[in-house]
Amino acid sequence: MKIIDLYDPSRVDKTPDGIHVLLESGNFIHDGFSIRAVELRHYLECIDPHLGPYSLITSYVETDKGSVEMIYDEGFRGEDSLNRAASFLVSNLGISALILRSIITLREHIDNDNVPH
Repeated sequence: MKIIDLYDPSRVDKTPDGIHVLLESGNFIHDGFSIRAVELRHYLECIDPHLGPYSLITSYVETDKGSVEMIYDEGFRGEDSLNRAASFLVSNLGISALILRSIITLREHIDNDNVPH
């Protein structure tokens, strides 16, 4: 199961301009989900001559039961926005929040798939 949790999934329907790997162990268990990878992905959407680059930064969490990509941050964040976002996330223990948020989203989709229609 691959979930793209964005109002417009076509925004990430391409190869990211940058990826920052936060976790890549494959043996971390959280709430019954085996976490294989946690990444921040950077998509450069445009460059304004006055405001600079407009970035979409998503979180990507891959588990044994599926993956989730969702918005982490977006806007005119200047140069090196991906590395600054990753540094902030790591220094503030935000990785566990990303994982939990992704697991909640996965669990909701799994539960909805198991409901008889």
